[in-house]
Amino acid sequence: MSYSVGQVAGFAGVTVRTLHHYDGIGLLVPSERSHAGHRRYSDADLDRLQQILFYRELGFPLDEVAVLLDDPAADPRAHLRRQHELLSARIERLQKMAAAVEHAMEARSMGINLTPEEKFEVFGDFDPDQYQEEVRERWGDTDAYRQSRERTASYTKEDWQRVQREADELTRRFVALMEAGEPAGSEAAMDAAEEHRQGISRNHYDCGYEMHTCLGEMYVSDERFTRNLDQARPGFAAYLRDAILANAARHSS
Repeated sequence: MSYSVGQVAGFAGVTVRTLHHYDGIGLLVPSERSHAGHRRYSDADLDRLQQILFYRELGFPLDEVAVLLDDPAADPRAHLRRQHELLSARIERLQKMAAAVEHAMEARSMGINLTPEEKFEVFGDFDPDQYQEEVRERWGDTDAYRQSRERTASYTKEDWQRVQREADELTRRFVALMEAGEPAGSEAAMDAAEEHRQGISRNHYDCGYEMHTCLGEMYVSDERFTRNLDQARPGFAAYLRDAILANAARHSS
């Protein structure tokens, strides 16, 4: 049994362009070609793709994934054990961060002193006070909450409009990357993720890479955030999370 590139893209939830890229760099070369020269993937190829996507989910750059998978001393069980260990370590790290910041809801919903008319003008249909009580109960004791309250207390309507313009521009940049088929782990997507992190630090609270990865995980685990982000483009929340994780991994090496 062999599969076309389109079928494999559908199975794995990746783009055809991504599979072409993996083939081009020798990371996932299809075992067969049709008479017309089209790529055909075997079950073994699908197993390798699954391993690639596992490691990508863990934030490994593509060149490191290639080294790991092509290690003659490693067997599939060794890869699974390694991935289990890495996932367990990530879970433990996220649990520690969650205990400290409870996922740190974006500070856009904190300390906004605008009239109803100004709020609509700045945020449109998004009500920045909708979850205010929940934010206070869950994160009121965190440094991030206090820092954001202090920074935004003096923000004017113009300040919030600037923050919103920056966020909208960055969203358009991410969507353009998605539509161009750029993987979330590409340099362009990671650079955009870094700008996202710096924007939070600049406008709201100091956001290190661990906290940023917690935010990224929240974007897909909290359906309210997923629904809001995916209004820009279906799948945007997951793409943003993946870019954030890849960027954090890039800066940890």
